[in-house]
Amino acid sequence: MTPCPLGLAGRCYCANRVSSFATSATSSGISAKTAVLLLAHGSPENPDQIPEFLSYVTGGRPLPPAVVEEIRHRYSLIGFSPLPCWTLSQADQLSQALQMPVFVGMRNWKPFIADAVKAIASKGYKRVIAICQAPQNSRTSVGLYRSAVSGDGNLPFEMDFVEEWYDQPLLAKAFAEKLRAGWGKASAENGAELPVIFTAHSVPRRTITEGDPYERQSKETAELVAKEAGLAGEDWTFAFQSQGMSGGQWIGPTVEETIGNLKAKGHRGVFLHPIGFLCDHVEVLYDIDIAFKQFAEKEGMRLWRAESLNGSKTLTAALVEVVISRMKARGI
Repeated sequence: MTPCPLGLAGRCYCANRVSSFATSATSSGISAKTAVLLLAHGSPENPDQIPEFLSYVTGGRPLPPAVVEEIRHRYSLIGFSPLPCWTLSQADQLSQALQMPVFVGMRNWKPFIADAVKAIASKGYKRVIAICQAPQNSRTSVGLYRSAVSGDGNLPFEMDFVEEWYDQPLLAKAFAEKLRAGWGKASAENGAELPVIFTAHSVPRRTITEGDPYERQSKETAELVAKEAGLAGEDWTFAFQSQGMSGGQWIGPTVEETIGNLKAKGHRGVFLHPIGFLCDHVEVLYDIDIAFKQFAEKEGMRLWRAESLNGSKTLTAALVEVVISRMKARGI
């Protein structure tokens, strides 16, 4: 069995597709016909796979060679993206907690959503509760996941698709736990209380002007986390990160602008907390840990961030609540 580079009890979820439920399906009745499908963005396993990966991201639309090389460079600096491994690990934890089968489908890499749909159908499940590992709803993420699952519309099972769960109380608690664990320690190192910047992935401006709820929901998640963590209004602000390289306007303010504003107010350090992501991947490990940290240093600032949720048991509890509420609503 391949050792896990994340040190997950010596088991590599992305290499070995470990599933605790595979040999312990003891449910009976209606619930035995129901499965859960976790949906995520996906990421390549090594920098050489970047061109193929990007072809899935863009739907086959070619990107300028310079953009492809820049993305390849970013992945080479972090070694690999642990997103698939963490997502499969989260699915396993959820499966154990629910005692239900939990499948994983990625939109842009293996295991692909289409393959997960086939696997679910081959097992004879009649109902599927699909949850995106992107709690805030946007047609640029959640909408694309739904389309990938639905395909031509002839699904072999009934699908209950969770459009959003940005305001789930246990999700806010999970983020707040990571915030409290890191913020106090970082503030002590800084010698003064650090301002917190909550972040989420930016989306094209036109997406929001056309009625997408993503911007509002991202900020509401931040408000819930701040409240859960006991932050006062003046303790935190919000920024959008990882604006695209393909042109057009993307929503802000950017992290760089926000760091500059805080510097102008006399701060010499910042604490970032990405609340739009559920695990480590390139937007965290490169954009925050490398690019934003280097930017802050050039500005004479220090930058810390909260640990990602990754294997958080509270995150699993939040997902359990999402599934149970859907099952209860349908009398399962």
